[in-house]
Amino acid sequence: MQIGSVTTPFGRRPMTLALVKRQIESTEIKPGKTAGKWKVFRDASEARELLGLQDRSLAVLDALLSFYPDNDLRQDAQLIVFPSNTQLTLRAHGIAGATLRRHLALLVEAGLIVRKDSANGKRYARKDKGGAIDTAFGFDLSPLLMRADELAMMAQQVVADRFALRQAKENLTICRRDVRKLISAAIEEGVSGDWDSIEMIYIGLVGRIPRSPTLSDVNSILDEMELLQQEIINILEMQQKDANTSTNDDHSEHHIQNSKTESITELEPSSRNSQGAKSVDDDRPKREPMRNFPLGMVLRACPEIAMYGPDGAIGCWREMMAAAVVVRSMLGVSPSAYQEACEVMGAENAATAIACILERIGHINSPGGYLRDLTRKAARGEFSLGPALMALLRVDDDSNRRTG
Repeated sequence: MQIGSVTTPFGRRPMTLALVKRQIESTEIKPGKTAGKWKVFRDASEARELLGLQDRSLAVLDALLSFYPDNDLRQDAQLIVFPSNTQLTLRAHGIAGATLRRHLALLVEAGLIVRKDSANGKRYARKDKGGAIDTAFGFDLSPLLMRADELAMMAQQVVADRFALRQAKENLTICRRDVRKLISAAIEEGVSGDWDSIEMIYIGLVGRIPRSPTLSDVNSILDEMELLQQEIINILEMQQKDANTSTNDDHSEHHIQNSKTESITELEPSSRNSQGAKSVDDDRPKREPMRNFPLGMVLRACPEIAMYGPDGAIGCWREMMAAAVVVRSMLGVSPSAYQEACEVMGAENAATAIACILERIGHINSPGGYLRDLTRKAARGEFSLGPALMALLRVDDDSNRRTG
């Protein structure tokens, strides 16, 4: 460590190990490093929330940088500025003295500047015989140069997160509009279904949107809103299929009556080996892989499984699957039944199924047999976890309304 590389604050301001670390790091800037001071300032402005700064703090930083004569911060340059509080107040648009001191402290705490106080706390510079500054006491801008690359990355992340949040909000707005209009259309046209419960789920989701949502908030609600939308579409598709089946039955009965005069050869199946004939397997629909649902949604619908995670909590899918194995054993589900569920549904969905079974264990006589039945339905493409999760979320929302 260089002698004089660490100085303590003047007066009653305390010294901390964090300040020691920052001062030492400021002396270890890569030789020859430069950075445009206003580019660094713009990056710090973008990243102000991550740095814990306010707009007034940035105004003070802008004022400090204006006292540095060059446009580029350089490792080999004198990076200490020493304006008086009166000069800073003028360049910071007339900020009050107490406010100025508070935001200077915030800049120090954020690690953007370092105080280098003189013996009496005054800010000034001593010049050598040639007129160049030999020693200065004031605010050291070295941390800005040292953290220039870090601040640039922070600013890029903030911009990317802002774009992602705007896009997620747009997607949520569109999905919310679609769900609202689909529910209204189904009710107005008399489509059979529990539309009152579905509408209550929709209202509950909308009510959970914060006034100033984060990206995590929006994505969580968007996942559930998309799940609700898919369930509504599934109900409407089933209604349409039922209507088409009824129409086709009538048409088939009419066709059979009229086909008695047709050539019998038209009714005979073609040879399996004839040219251009398709095999039965060619026409068999291929089952699509089951959709995975967000872990946060699963845990909100099935909170009971969390107590079987490490320290009574689950923070990732690996912990969720480990908890599912414990619950599987506790419920008496055989390893082979669970392994088959993993192979058919996927490991995440199999763990989710176990969580759903645990949540409804009072209504299930044989968890192992129930899981095997779900697995068989999933293999035929006849089972989705979406409705089960939505039903459990609906129960959770109803419970919250009663207790609220």
